[in-house]
Amino acid sequence: MPLSLSELKDRAIRFAQEWQGETREHAEAKAFWIDFFNVFGLNRRRVASFEEPVKKLSGKQGFIDLFWKGTLLVEHKSKGKDLDRAYQQAIDYFPGLKDYELPKYILVSDFARFRLYDLEEGQQHEFPLEELHQHLHLFAFLTGYQKRQYAAEDPANIQAAELMGALHDALLHNGYQGHKLEVLLVRVLFCLFAEDTGIFEKDAFRAFLEEHTREDGSDVGTRLAQWFEVLDQPAAQRQRTLPDYLRELPYVNGSLFTEYFPFPAFDAALRQQLVRCTYFDWSRISPAIFGSLFQSVTDPVKRRNLGAHYTSETNILKVIRGLFLDEMEQELHAAGHDRRKLDALHRRLERTRFLDPSCGCGNFLVVTYRELRRLEFEILDRQYPAGPSRQTVNLTLLARVQVDQAYGIEVEEFPARIAEVAMWLMDHQMNMRFSEAFGTYYARLPLTRTAKIVHGNALLVNWKDVLNLNDLQYVGDSATRRLGDSSGVGADTYILGNPPFIGYHLQNKEQKAELTHLLKSIGSAGLLDYVAGWFYKASQLMQGTAIKAALVSTNSIVQGEQAGILWGELTGRFGIQIHFAHRTFKWNNEARGNAQVFCVIVGFGPQDVPSRVLFDYETPKSEPLRRVVSHINPYLIDAPDAFVIGRTKPLCQVPEMVNGNKPVDGGHFFLTDSEKEELLAAEPAAGPYVKPFLGAQEFLRGEKRWCLWLAGIAPSVLKKLPIVEQRVEQVRTFRLASTKADTVRMGQFPTLFGQSRQPTSDYLLIPRHSSENRRYIPFGFLPSEVIIGDSCMCIPNASPYLFGLLSSAMHMAWTRQICGRIKSDFRYSGTLVYNNFPFPTAPTPKQVAAVEAKARQVLAVRAGFPAESLATLYDPLTMPPALVKAHQELDRAVDLCYRPAAFPTELSRLEFLFEQYRQLAAPLAPAPKPAKTGPRRKAAASS
Repeated sequence: MPLSLSELKDRAIRFAQEWQGETREHAEAKAFWIDFFNVFGLNRRRVASFEEPVKKLSGKQGFIDLFWKGTLLVEHKSKGKDLDRAYQQAIDYFPGLKDYELPKYILVSDFARFRLYDLEEGQQHEFPLEELHQHLHLFAFLTGYQKRQYAAEDPANIQAAELMGALHDALLHNGYQGHKLEVLLVRVLFCLFAEDTGIFEKDAFRAFLEEHTREDGSDVGTRLAQWFEVLDQPAAQRQRTLPDYLRELPYVNGSLFTEYFPFPAFDAALRQQLVRCTYFDWSRISPAIFGSLFQSVTDPVKRRNLGAHYTSETNILKVIRGLFLDEMEQELHAAGHDRRKLDALHRRLERTRFLDPSCGCGNFLVVTYRELRRLEFEILDRQYPAGPSRQTVNLTLLARVQVDQAYGIEVEEFPARIAEVAMWLMDHQMNMRFSEAFGTYYARLPLTRTAKIVHGNALLVNWKDVLNLNDLQYVGDSATRRLGDSSGVGADTYILGNPPFIGYHLQNKEQKAELTHLLKSIGSAGLLDYVAGWFYKASQLMQGTAIKAALVSTNSIVQGEQAGILWGELTGRFGIQIHFAHRTFKWNNEARGNAQVFCVIVGFGPQDVPSRVLFDYETPKSEPLRRVVSHINPYLIDAPDAFVIGRTKPLCQVPEMVNGNKPVDGGHFFLTDSEKEELLAAEPAAGPYVKPFLGAQEFLRGEKRWCLWLAGIAPSVLKKLPIVEQRVEQVRTFRLASTKADTVRMGQFPTLFGQSRQPTSDYLLIPRHSSENRRYIPFGFLPSEVIIGDSCMCIPNASPYLFGLLSSAMHMAWTRQICGRIKSDFRYSGTLVYNNFPFPTAPTPKQVAAVEAKARQVLAVRAGFPAESLATLYDPLTMPPALVKAHQELDRAVDLCYRPAAFPTELSRLEFLFEQYRQLAAPLAPAPKPAKTGPRRKAAASS
């Protein structure tokens, strides 16, 4: 157990008094360094050795005065000798050391002076012997009070996971696998962390392996079993004949070492791999992210992109800050040094409970817990100012935030167990911070409390049971009361996390069945992403409580059809309101193999709140811009609630958009350039029936394709075209072989496309699918002779004015928010996007003429690049400046059709458009259905 700071200072002063004064010789160095290690309460024999032999680069044999492998190299000279020479001599030993043995610090001395080199930080410190007690902070790696700043992308996290990965692979190669391998790795991780952070004596696990197991590894398994068994035994129950290195181990408990299972058979190489892990400084590891890295070592797929699958702390903090942390920090700021207010906040921290219903390895839980402990530290720091009396503070009584305030649900067992251990590790790191500040060692051993991580499927588990909601108490006006009046139940209880990102088209049968069963009250549940289940379950749980939630999701649930389907249910059935939100941003980290997805964060609950906060992003990769707004609707816009649903007719007085032609032909109607030439050479009379064909790909990429368009062909003509007739027969055969009744019926009309909607006039083509990277979706005018495919839609007889409106920033803002997605690309829908778009209601003739003129200019600029495809012209990197300018001028002309004031951001456009939509749709909307009221909502309403 580390000594208190006052004990360390007293020992350092006595050590200096005993060794200063008279001239000392190098021969006395051993006694000097034994006493030096005693200052820090360390057993020198356990961690370091004198006269360590090593081969120098020159080939000569050298001897390191004192060597603590992987940590400290000491070189000593007689009093008054050159310390620079001592340092150079220390460096000369490095080539003869293994990589994992290289020290992090070099300490040189001549009895009167110390010079410490921190090799990782590139710093050196020198001071006289009598000032050792003033520089104890430099030796934090000895005292156990080392301060750490944990960076999410610290390479140490990756190095640590790779070390564990190598150990995992070696054990697996030897045939040790499954549950017992996973548990063994978690136990080893705990021991590695424990010996570097003061839970065990420094390097106790390493010394155990190196000094008390055979080099051939034959007894490592049985020795580990004994080591783990002792950690699970109270001191009073241990055998009296145990050797000192086992008897001195702390009682850990926490069920981590309780389960018995067969241990692996080690050999020399496997033992050395385990020993090598002990030379890494595990105190550098952040439990906030190491859980995910550790899990990845057991997954070959994730291993290839090690570090890509954890959630960055920056993104986690976006969730918890909006949910409760910002509010608590404001409360702390307002409290100042008022003890009564600080006590009230401390009690709030103590009763705070948080559930991550898809916790994985516990990233969200660990960071949330750390932040609560940080606030607790700030409170105690203010209540007990620095001074001699601070060391008398009883942290056991005053540090009241505990790991069992955290709850999780995880479908896989291994991550669930990692999450429990990660919480303990974070708890201990925070305890060490308290210890350093208050000058007394504080650790919570044995582990009597643990985070409650339930191993199960979150969509099937009852969250109320996980949280023990029936046992919840709340603070009333005069005293703590039992459940009854439910309006206060769940105060300071929060649901948070990032549930699985699985699109509706990517769900397996089990996931679809789970979601359909859960959302049986929603008619179109099959169109919802898997994450919708978590929003629904959270909303269910909140009824009649003060519980709040903030979940991460792909942006699909606030766009297109899904927004109306999901949020119509959540707002109508459960009375859910959105309290804060982050609009679309890039959810990623900076690790190699970076995993990225575009997400939103939605903070919600049934409670009314005085203000709402909306975070917008100029681009998905930029920093958020914070705005306080009056309302946040399901599309994450400062506008009243409005649900955009598909409609068969346009909301405004504009021409209808129709779908393209669907061939259903097995490819037999289509011709390449060479096939077309061969056909016309053999059957020139087929010429009038060979038409250019455009699908979205051909339109955007400028590719040529041809089709047989046989509408209206006379039977006698067809009989004279045997090659064409053969293709018709192939179409018929293809259709009749189908298992779909509609396709079989189409076999009766083999000369026609399965669905024919070709306009008889010129038309405006709209591709259904387009890259999300394009600032504008390219549209274009085509003559009726060009056959349009079903990957496109069209508007017959469209005007340049309509083309201009659809090609504008206003329409693109609406499209990005309302359209569906294929992966992340746009999936344009006539019924959802076009038919609901709020076109300008009363543009003047001058404004219409201006839009038409600018629209023609866009078309003219495009025509000036005949060799370029629309895909190239509208690529953000290659879009010609003239085309960019033409679109900007068109945007200004369209904007003026809506209002004189400019729209500074896309969000401002959306807020305006949604208000327009609400006004246009209101007269057409059916009377709202009353919200379904369950027993809890009735109780809340009557209270």
